[in-house]
Amino acid sequence: MNAIEVNDLKYRYHDGTEALRGVSFCIAPGECVALLGPNGSGKSTLLLHLNGILPEKLSGDGTVKILGEPVTPENLETIRRQVGLVFQDPDDQLFCPTVQEDVAFGPQQLGLGDVEIAVRVQKALAQVGLAGFGRRATHHLSHGEKRRVCLAGVLACEPAVLVLDEPTSDLDPRGRREFKALLRQIPATKLIATHDLELVVELCSRAIVLDGGSVVADGPMLELLNDEKLMLEHGLERPHILRHQHPH
Repeated sequence: MNAIEVNDLKYRYHDGTEALRGVSFCIAPGECVALLGPNGSGKSTLLLHLNGILPEKLSGDGTVKILGEPVTPENLETIRRQVGLVFQDPDDQLFCPTVQEDVAFGPQQLGLGDVEIAVRVQKALAQVGLAGFGRRATHHLSHGEKRRVCLAGVLACEPAVLVLDEPTSDLDPRGRREFKALLRQIPATKLIATHDLELVVELCSRAIVLDGGSVVADGPMLELLNDEKLMLEHGLERPHILRHQHPH
């Protein structure tokens, strides 16, 4: 059974803009897959369908299944237990006054008991390297710390599938390195929309290229990133890290 199965997904915004034009792909449990493409290619729109934030049936069609379960209004609670979504801007995700409250929010929605919630919050903060940060005010955190709190909030729900939108944008090189190391340790199935091609090379075995709301390529990461023609046609470039590995 696939962790994520998207079949002929179409979506248009209220103004008629076609954001997704029949997107199909499957991701096996445990895979770490990069979602690449220029800005406006539909990546964020696609990610929002994976846990039902964008209602699939409002003005689109096709199907999305998570671990074999269709994303439908009746099923949203189940789906959201399975899919953790980390938004591009941490300020869109953090809304509680302290780190602890923010990380506890998801587990509370799952109806867990106080003791279990406390254990999960502690564990998730330790996982992202923020042990002891529970009482800190969220608005006093650095950008990198905010990103990690968002990730902790998602991990505290113990999702099987982790979906990340530009997780390293706005981080300095050290912050990027640390965040990549964190992601590497998380065993969940991962789909990462990113422009950070070094991250892709280090973490992902496969890449899907989206452009104009359609999948234009899907295959082994190295094969796709080394295809200079493909990369350039879709507003991407072959990462420097590969140029050193494959001197011409």
